[in-house]
Amino acid sequence: MLTDLDDLPIHQTPSGLSHVMGGHPNAYDRFWFNAYREDLFVGVALGIYPNRGVIDAAVSTVRSGTQRSVFASGRLEGRPTTVGPISIELVEPMRTAVIRVDAPDHGLRAEMMFRARTFAVEEPRQTRYDGERVFMDVTRATQLGAWSGSIEVDGEHIDLEAPSTLGTKDRSWGIRPVGEPVVAAPSPSAPQLFFLWAPINFEDSGLHFSTFEDDKGVAWSKIGVRLDLLEPGDSPVDTDGTHPLRAVDGRVSFTPGTRRASRASIDVLDADGVASTVVLDPVLTFRMRGAGYLHPVYAHGRYHGDLVVDGEVHAVQDLDTLSIHDVHIQQVVRASWGERRGIGVLEQLVIGPHAPSGLKGLLDGAP
Repeated sequence: MLTDLDDLPIHQTPSGLSHVMGGHPNAYDRFWFNAYREDLFVGVALGIYPNRGVIDAAVSTVRSGTQRSVFASGRLEGRPTTVGPISIELVEPMRTAVIRVDAPDHGLRAEMMFRARTFAVEEPRQTRYDGERVFMDVTRATQLGAWSGSIEVDGEHIDLEAPSTLGTKDRSWGIRPVGEPVVAAPSPSAPQLFFLWAPINFEDSGLHFSTFEDDKGVAWSKIGVRLDLLEPGDSPVDTDGTHPLRAVDGRVSFTPGTRRASRASIDVLDADGVASTVVLDPVLTFRMRGAGYLHPVYAHGRYHGDLVVDGEVHAVQDLDTLSIHDVHIQQVVRASWGERRGIGVLEQLVIGPHAPSGLKGLLDGAP
């Protein structure tokens, strides 16, 4: 089937652009943005699932001890970046995007502009098998930025420029578990995932760290990179603006009884062999269910009809559980790196055992 996008010289295979990843049902293409300061977190997710015919999006905030979310899900036609009251406009790829939300019934309205501060980095391709089946095969591009505009949360108008609001843009695509499960034999292995993701804004640069580890703590995908600030005229995808670190290793101190960090650190060895440590101190926690991740109803890629819009409100303290729906989090963190001071996020998704953390079961709390 042809679409108008087939007129662009961007084909990757002999198939038309409407035919994605060999028809795999778990193919997806997603935007993720966060906006943060010490008293505010905003998460924005929009995904399309071409082989399921679904588009969904969510916007969620943490403010004054409350997490508030709006969800939208609908039938996919073409390659839109709008569903219900949520839209993403790419003003300039890899530089500028505008997020609009018009959901007063759920206490959220916004017009927010993301402007990239740093060059974009392509993370290592993340491929994992469950026996003979592809569990995930993902490419992700990560970029740090700053926000302008405003958001209205439960009637409160919040200016994103005063004080300054920083954040991250994450574009990922590929195959990962989405939508209703495909009928198949039970998995031959027990669930296990240890994932940390930490993009950090400093005044003069950015730092990005990510790792996936097995149950013994051995990393099967890892990246550590220092990011230069973008200047006018720079290409945001110029690899000269990204500086891989020679070695990088993350350590998390979990709050006892939880799978949530009380503190974390990133040990760095730069290209010149100079060692240093980045210390991360959490100040605010966002449960990723608010953007659809592991949500009990509005998990990514599920079909709910031609268009459904819904919302939820929770006290943050009520979400501090070991439930599968609440264990995936991003924490706003203060960052110290030598003389540098910054702010960023530490994402954590820890399911199953992880020996270095003392975790032995599916969702037991840290000792």
